[in-house]
Amino acid sequence: MLHSAQGYKVSGHNLLEEGYRLTSDVSFESNVDADKIIGVLQHYIVMHDEPMFFILELPASFDKEQKPENGILQETHTEIYYIDGCTVDECLVLLDRFGDLLINDGMSEFGFGCHSFKDEIMVRKYNIITIYAKDTDEFEGFFEAHEIEKKDGLITAWNTFTPDSPGECSRYICKEKSVYDIPEMLKDWGIYLAETRTNVVPTKIETANSDD
Repeated sequence: MLHSAQGYKVSGHNLLEEGYRLTSDVSFESNVDADKIIGVLQHYIVMHDEPMFFILELPASFDKEQKPENGILQETHTEIYYIDGCTVDECLVLLDRFGDLLINDGMSEFGFGCHSFKDEIMVRKYNIITIYAKDTDEFEGFFEAHEIEKKDGLITAWNTFTPDSPGECSRYICKEKSVYDIPEMLKDWGIYLAETRTNVVPTKIETANSDD
């Protein structure tokens, strides 16, 4: 059974287990135990001897969102932050300093990528890690090194959600800090707001098919 990060609750957690699958000729999707995520990210980072970037995706805070009309929220927003031109060592330092906060937070998503090769690893909600790669053969044995096996019928948390049992995400506080403090704490690192993405709020809960 998958060991979940602290910021998530999944009613069907007993259906989830570690594993990965190739979702296309350029991407992987995986379930990773919370206590292995740091190791997986470190592995990805040290594979790349080139300038890298750090990406942080934060839901806009409540005071930045427009008040809903007629009590119905029509859209939300996500703020996308970057730090460009990071060395491998700098990425490892970022992970060491903020890894616990980022991994256990249920509101944000984050990751690292390469400027030249265009590879990218993202830690998504509910212990899901995705990797985008120009050449997936370079990741042969990557997950197996962490005892994560290939599963063509991989079930993620999104496949278990129903209108009666949706997932729950919550903010994680560590040493009186949350992910919303990270942009301020990383100002000297050159973090910047690159984009504010608009998300349309669905009118009903849709469930995913595990074969998609």
